[in-house]
Amino acid sequence: MRKLSMEELHRISVGEFRQGPKMPVIVVLDNIRSQQNTGSVFRTADAFRIEALWLCGITATPPHREIHRAALGATESVDWRYFTSTADAARELRLLGYRVIGIEQTDESVPLSAWTPPENARLALVFGNEVSGLDDAVLPLLDACIEIPQFGTKHSFNVSVSAGIVLWDLFVKFGRGKM
Repeated sequence: MRKLSMEELHRISVGEFRQGPKMPVIVVLDNIRSQQNTGSVFRTADAFRIEALWLCGITATPPHREIHRAALGATESVDWRYFTSTADAARELRLLGYRVIGIEQTDESVPLSAWTPPENARLALVFGNEVSGLDDAVLPLLDACIEIPQFGTKHSFNVSVSAGIVLWDLFVKFGRGKM
């Protein structure tokens, strides 16, 4: 067994990424405290070729040393926007025809494994603050809420881990051919 070389991995250039097909998903980060988490989500967004990353509230924006350290260049490939309010971002996404889906434990949330994205839907996935979760002002703007089932003593994942789990699940559910 040997590791593959960069040539064997068939990595695309930033230009090819920007011009190529994307998974019909925008990730919204709601008041994320850690710049390393933000950078990690940029990197995951690049890996799954999502449309864009929307950064809201106190979430730091590039250029930022800690974001760049974790993103490993993904801030150059993934489109991003900044909003002072996550609720404003959610309202704009709805106007643009996106289904706005919160990743949060609520009294109406559906387990990720049981949730199926609507056919041909463009999705906006909203991930909340590491401590307090989604901003209460965002909850009434959501079309649905999904949660990642957990069975240990903790009831939350790190936000960058949550993004990886949910985006991988959507990548599988959408199928590679729909990107």
